Amino acid sequence: MIAKAPFGRTGHTSTRTLFGAAALGRVTQAEADATLDVLLKYGVNHIDVAASYGDAELRIGPWMPAHRKDFFLATKTEKRTYQEALDELQRSLERMRVDYVDLWQMHVLVDPEQWEVAMGPGGALEAFVEARAQGLVRFLGVTGHGLNVARMHMRSLERFDFDAVLLPWNYPLKQNPQYAADFEALVTMCRERNVAVQTIKSLCRRPWGDRPHTRATWYEPLEEQADIDKAVHWVLGRPELFLNTLSDIHLLPKVLDAATRFTQRPTDAEMEALVIEQEMTPLFV
Repeated sequence: MIAKAPFGRTGHTSTRTLFGAAALGRVTQAEADATLDVLLKYGVNHIDVAASYGDAELRIGPWMPAHRKDFFLATKTEKRTYQEALDELQRSLERMRVDYVDLWQMHVLVDPEQWEVAMGPGGALEAFVEARAQGLVRFLGVTGHGLNVARMHMRSLERFDFDAVLLPWNYPLKQNPQYAADFEALVTMCRERNVAVQTIKSLCRRPWGDRPHTRATWYEPLEEQADIDKAVHWVLGRPELFLNTLSDIHLLPKVLDAATRFTQRPTDAEMEALVIEQEMTPLFV
């Protein structure tokens, strides 16, 4: 089974590999139900979805009557104003057939102008606080992509005491000195405040470029089990990090299998060899 760890201050002990439910955005219910079987097989107890992930919330809905108790359930909104955010939360609850979610997150909050709207008067933050007070959500978080995400998350944490953050992290991205420094500063802040740190894009090989998109990921992923092992184990080698799985149900078992066999972090030499062999490049430049 996959190792577990306290998910920040929430009181929940989550599997260190979380299910990134973006993988359900464009699948049938039958495919989604088969994916649930995979999650239960590996003991995954944490689902991370978003209102913007196609039909993913709808696919999760049929699971909840029997399995709500089995999962820490997180969703996200990209709405930046109070009423829009509340309306979308209600839609998410209806789609997933639940009365509350464990974690509600401001999604892709990296644009400074959008940040000012969300955090200002009449912004989404007011909806987040109200929803928590009403018991519609238990905990609050912020997510993002791009090279400025760690800096923006620190800004968000200075503005409000969020319970969780989510951002990209993989070996090629660590080679960007500024991003690596910002990431470490954010992790330090989160450690001091007991904020959960979720990582994404761990399986990124490189941007698709002009190559055909053969997977449901918005980057070209690593495919071979040995390569996936190294990428997964490299992230899990940091005990304070959680790894969100990639958005392709067909590669999901390989990722979860890698997580079950984690014992130690690959060396830099091993990761550098992987980068060269698989021609890995950063997703963000």
